[in-house]
Amino acid sequence: MKMGERMLPEFDHEMANARKTLERVPEDKFGWKPHEKSMPMGRLASHIAEIPGWVSFTLGSDFFDSNPAGGEPAYQPALATSRKELLDAFDKNIAAARAALAAVEDEEMMQPWSLLSGGKAVLTLPKVAVMRSFIMNHLIHHRAQLGVYLRLNDVPVPSIYGPSADEG
Repeated sequence: MKMGERMLPEFDHEMANARKTLERVPEDKFGWKPHEKSMPMGRLASHIAEIPGWVSFTLGSDFFDSNPAGGEPAYQPALATSRKELLDAFDKNIAAARAALAAVEDEEMMQPWSLLSGGKAVLTLPKVAVMRSFIMNHLIHHRAQLGVYLRLNDVPVPSIYGPSADEG
């Protein structure tokens, strides 16, 4: 079994938990944020929904320059305006990510991938490590943040790795 295929059960588990969390984002709180330095809830939820979309791009390229010299930023953050739009984007990105993971060859997973800023490497890792850290762990980190946002707004937090205070 290829590396990408071996990642699918973990990927599916984490994405199902992310979806449960996204399903609870109240549309009337998309602009809410816990602190002036924090992302608004809608932007944070949109970021979680867009992260799986990075899988296909990462597996199909060798780098991404977040701040290309002399040009417009190549990345424009997503911003959903409704829960339906948020979940539709998430589901679309999950489907593409699963297909990319199922198809990728082991040799490609071991190739280096770099995050650049202005042409300079910020990080370089094998694509398999990018999948785990820059994509999966990154999504899990923001999903946990969103759980705090939900708690602070008295929205029941879903059970993720075990019971939450709201779900036994």
